[in-house]
Amino acid sequence: MVIDDLRRKFKVSLSFILKAVKLPRSNYYYATSSQSIDKDKNIIRLINNIKEINPNYGYRRVTMALNNDGYNVNHKRVLRIMKKYNLLSSAFGKKKRKYSSYKDNVGKRFKNRLNRRFNTPIPFQKLVSDTTELRYGKQSINERIYLNPVLDLFFGEIISYSISNHSDQGVHYQNKRLNKFLKKNHITQSMSRKATCLDNAVIESFFHLLKIEIGNNFSTKEELINSVRNWIYYYNNFRIKTKLGGKSPIQYRKLVS
Repeated sequence: MVIDDLRRKFKVSLSFILKAVKLPRSNYYYATSSQSIDKDKNIIRLINNIKEINPNYGYRRVTMALNNDGYNVNHKRVLRIMKKYNLLSSAFGKKKRKYSSYKDNVGKRFKNRLNRRFNTPIPFQKLVSDTTELRYGKQSINERIYLNPVLDLFFGEIISYSISNHSDQGVHYQNKRLNKFLKKNHITQSMSRKATCLDNAVIESFFHLLKIEIGNNFSTKEELINSVRNWIYYYNNFRIKTKLGGKSPIQYRKLVS
């Protein structure tokens, strides 16, 4: 507005300017409010477009997505708009049942060599894995499948995963053939301590994210498996991460390769 320009130029109070131009204060505030709404309209449209594809994005990821598309918007403004128009995600307030991937000591155990050192500057140097339980069908007769992903700690990408109908409660990590194969290929095994989820916090966080974002309303096994596969593809290719500078795992890998 011209009034705001005059205030900045001559460094005088709003009251002085309004009196000089004979403009009622109420008219000034109405005009500035209308301008603010008009400015927000385009951002609201862009936010809605982002949320349509990424319904669980909070205001920080929405801000990064806008910046990635060339819109220089402050996160405080995005938060204000998302609060005002009820666009904030509520998915992460839900609690999910925890599944323990193993209950007993079976076979050979390995030292916890990773020791919560989750950062690495080298691709494929540190890979983490675990098994989680996913359910489908009616609550009274829940059926289960088990997801076993492998995540690279450098760029956070799921580089491999399997889905099975049964869980070996962690025994597959202690399988002699697997141990022999890893040793032959100079891969050092590390196992977290029993019932200590923080030892494998990155993959636990991935499971938490997956279960929140796909939901738990699946009637058939096929429906659940398709949802998991589609979400992992989305996670790798499109879901941006704060620690990766607003890039998805694969976008970041391509950027630094």
